[in-house]
Amino acid sequence: MRPGMWWKKPAGQSLWVLGLGVVAAGLWAGWLGWDQHEDVRPDGTESGPYEAWQVAGLVLSLLVVVCWAALRRHTVATVAGTTAGLTVAAWYDWSDDSSGLFAVGVAMVMLGSLAATTLVSTLVRYVAPGARWAGR
Repeated sequence: MRPGMWWKKPAGQSLWVLGLGVVAAGLWAGWLGWDQHEDVRPDGTESGPYEAWQVAGLVLSLLVVVCWAALRRHTVATVAGTTAGLTVAAWYDWSDDSSGLFAVGVAMVMLGSLAATTLVSTLVRYVAPGARWAGR
């Protein structure tokens, strides 16, 4: 192994997964975790607890993080860490639902984040100029 390639070792990859998971969960808390109340519209219907701008902010913030990590050739760690962080955050945030249907939502977050981070990190890794040769 070449000097300076410590992140290719399993311990280094684990740190990337853990770090990206913490960042993803932190972004969830920052954008969505504080808003826990349904909004009542003038016609009596309820929406929420999240507004569209909060979800868009989370997605755009995660897009920056995923692209940054993918450009550094951490595709697997990016997908695993981001998906795990969002899944744990959703579980923690929604687990007080007594109906148990929160598990369906958590599964959708997990599958959606898995698909999205896989797509974005793969595109960045192989389409971005010079990304194939980064770290050579």
